[in-house]
Amino acid sequence: MALATIGGRPVLILKEGTTRTRGEEARRINIMAARAIADAVKTTLGPKGMDKMIVDSLGDITVSNDGATILQEMEVAHPAAKLMVNLAKAQDKEVGDGTTTSVVLAGEILAEAENLLKKDIHPTIIIEGFEKALKFIQGELDKLAITVDPEDEEWIKKVAATAMSSKLVSAEKEKLAEIAVKAVKAVQEEKDGKRVVDIDNIKIVKKKGGSLSETQFIRGVVLDKEVVHRDMPKSVKNAKIALLNLSLEIKKPEIDLEIQISTPQELREFIEQETRILKEKVEKIAATGANVVFCQKGIDEVAQHFLAKHGIMAVRRVSEKDMQRLEKATGAKIVNNLDDLTEEELGFAGLVEERKIGDDRMIFVEDCKNPKAVTILLRAGADTILDEAERGLKDALYVARNVVEDGKVFYGGGSIQAELALRLKNYANTVKGKEQLAMEAYAEALESIPRILAENSGMDPVDALVEIRNAHANGQTYVGVDAINGKVADMSKLDVVDTYRGVKNAITAATETAILIIKTDDIIAAKPYEEKGGKKEGEEEEGGGPGEFKSDFD
Repeated sequence: MALATIGGRPVLILKEGTTRTRGEEARRINIMAARAIADAVKTTLGPKGMDKMIVDSLGDITVSNDGATILQEMEVAHPAAKLMVNLAKAQDKEVGDGTTTSVVLAGEILAEAENLLKKDIHPTIIIEGFEKALKFIQGELDKLAITVDPEDEEWIKKVAATAMSSKLVSAEKEKLAEIAVKAVKAVQEEKDGKRVVDIDNIKIVKKKGGSLSETQFIRGVVLDKEVVHRDMPKSVKNAKIALLNLSLEIKKPEIDLEIQISTPQELREFIEQETRILKEKVEKIAATGANVVFCQKGIDEVAQHFLAKHGIMAVRRVSEKDMQRLEKATGAKIVNNLDDLTEEELGFAGLVEERKIGDDRMIFVEDCKNPKAVTILLRAGADTILDEAERGLKDALYVARNVVEDGKVFYGGGSIQAELALRLKNYANTVKGKEQLAMEAYAEALESIPRILAENSGMDPVDALVEIRNAHANGQTYVGVDAINGKVADMSKLDVVDTYRGVKNAITAATETAILIIKTDDIIAAKPYEEKGGKKEGEEEEGGGPGEFKSDFD
């Protein structure tokens, strides 16, 4: 309970049960919590990084070395630690890769800041030094970026393979990288003179069974559905496709009605009227020349019968997202009213076929002319491997997108961070005052990336870092850690490539998060919620931590 005094009398200013931590103690606790998160994922960095096993409260197991996945599955309570989790989430959402790098870098920046604080350097001086360092680094990144042709698939493939080299799918990274490149190139569009890739147009379908090498790229859409009637064709070539956002059923009235039927004749007429309505609906579809129908809603059994008589393949209850993908893949238009369905609204696919994959039947819509939505059918022997393979493939898709959109890359293996550290140290020598110490400390934090890569690869981190420093001092800009072979090498000869967006965003976001934590000197935590009827009072769906976190960062 926090008190203030007026004229010697205590005045309550915060709710009873609230705790408050101020000054150096608050800053120390925050830095310690944030560094603990960074230390948790540090050993996963690089191709030789270790995996983490997270077991949730229900006993479900997640095995991964993806930073964002690990932190998302961990039940983090401390507010400063949650900031690190949010950093990983933001990096994953914006870039799709580099989550571990951003969190580790933020932890190392905070470690360097802690050393400076112990030397009685004021937090404001440290923050100003870090901000100057970041501004300088961002300028140097633009100078060091390697411009590539977004149409050059070899460059994109190198980046995709690098992103998967630390994942479980690394054994098949060449094939999966090729698939990722094909998928990204297929869905890329040009808007306002710029290339744009929407990853949502690339559907990943996971099916247990088989091996990673059996993963397929489909120039179209795969649906986890099956044909609704056994008498319908299971395979249609040169398909004319109708997409219906309506139900092929008798529409129920919005109000309750009671119909009294007194004779068998009336009952027969009633049934015949329903049949006639459904037959007319099917006749309208058949009149357009459509031979495949994808319906977002239900299809009545009578309608199924008439569709089968016309030789039309039909699939029902297709999700809205899949309908949109079918629209982009086949060129069809989603129709909300059968009266609007004409031949012009139909799409085309070279083949629509029901196939058995494992124990399930699936619909393949492929051989589309110019599909702007495609599918990757991912295979693996177990669910855990399948989930991790999906995460690795998504990383490859995101980095491939980044290269297509930005047209810039860096060589990896920690070489870019080592070069930036060298340049920053030289620049820091021109800065006067204690800010110079903060900039030099920031450079040390940047060098932690190649150092940790070397350490995780079983190398001597000190020897590796000294060798890299000497190489960069002699103008060998692309020298970094060859984690696979456990030595220092030229990354340009090994095709280890990072994206411009990934490196820049990781450094920027890590620095901003570290500054936020350093600048916070007051923690005001409300009283924990009390259990009421098995649920915490006022509990929120997400977060719901022990209290509120107050920051004076603006």
